[in-house]
Amino acid sequence: MNDLAPLLTPEGRALLDAVRGTAPADELAVATRLRRDHPAELVSAALGQARLRQRAEAKFGAEDARRMFFTPNGVEQSTRASVAAYRAERMKGLGITSVADLCCGIGGDAIALARAGIRVLAVDRDPLTAAAARANAEALGLAGLIDVREADVTEVDTAGFDAVFVDPARRGGRGRIFDPEAYSPPLSWAIGAALAAPHAALKIAPGVPHEAIPDAAEAEWISDGGDVKEAVLWFGTEPGAVRATLLPGPRTLLGTGLPNPEVRPVGRYLYEPDGAVVRAHLVAEAAAALDGGLIDETIAYVTADTLRPTPYATAYEITDRLPFNVKKLKALLREREVGILTVKKRGSAVEPEELRRKVLPKPQGSRAVTVFLTRVAGAPTMLIGGPATV
Repeated sequence: MNDLAPLLTPEGRALLDAVRGTAPADELAVATRLRRDHPAELVSAALGQARLRQRAEAKFGAEDARRMFFTPNGVEQSTRASVAAYRAERMKGLGITSVADLCCGIGGDAIALARAGIRVLAVDRDPLTAAAARANAEALGLAGLIDVREADVTEVDTAGFDAVFVDPARRGGRGRIFDPEAYSPPLSWAIGAALAAPHAALKIAPGVPHEAIPDAAEAEWISDGGDVKEAVLWFGTEPGAVRATLLPGPRTLLGTGLPNPEVRPVGRYLYEPDGAVVRAHLVAEAAAALDGGLIDETIAYVTADTLRPTPYATAYEITDRLPFNVKKLKALLREREVGILTVKKRGSAVEPEELRRKVLPKPQGSRAVTVFLTRVAGAPTMLIGGPATV
């Protein structure tokens, strides 16, 4: 699919309606039937777009995804709607009324900004991607607020806009790109563009080294439903600030510069900090609110003797602590009549699924147990328990 134009015609739109919800197993029969009355290439394009829309529902929701237009890379790389909406609301709260969205992709962030009442210049150099962004603005009734331009973002004049938003491409022909200077455009260029604007937000990979974050930026790590989605460098807000934001909510944990918690013996409860808290290096802040310590100086598990509510970590009650031993674990699970086993790990080379197959090849009963493969004071250890409720 190198051209969206045929799908935007009345015939193309009718075909998209006709193939909506087609199951993969039915595609051949549907294609054969539709090709009797429509060009084969158009039928294939419609079926391909239907598949992309089905994949996009997880990010955009069914109502929007069924009206939008996607490219394969667009589905893969676009921002989840909930995250884009949070960021747009934060920009609105800063008094921002216009944004230059550079590397806009298929328009996910531009859509969220426009729905927040912000005027957007959406720029992408790929013709098909820009066409998808334009079609999406029209399909969702936002064309009056989103101006899509096909251009090289490094050549776009952003003067006159309240803010710049940059989402550099972080994938290449060989997969994910981990070097920020290998982004397209490079992170250094994006930082330069940000410093030239009153406000800016740069979307980057959550695994970015903290030492790569400029002093002028505020760094925010965002998770949605427990999954870390991205990091954002904010300019024109609080230079040097670090925060972890959890969606839905939002709930935000701010860094206060606390030293690492002390290592202490494993207590009754184990807390697993949210991934955004870990990525933001704010485990100390989360532990302080729990009156907790670490089980190992290199492991982001917090232990405590009391159970306290917190949105920033999941609590488990620990019933057993054993040195790593497959046979002992298998015997314990059989003795406890365990039927459902969840295996988590931090600081262990053992693959959870492989261990699960070895120690629980078949259910021994109806009980559910969680096993943590980790290190305690440097020693490979298994902590056994289950979710705790306040």
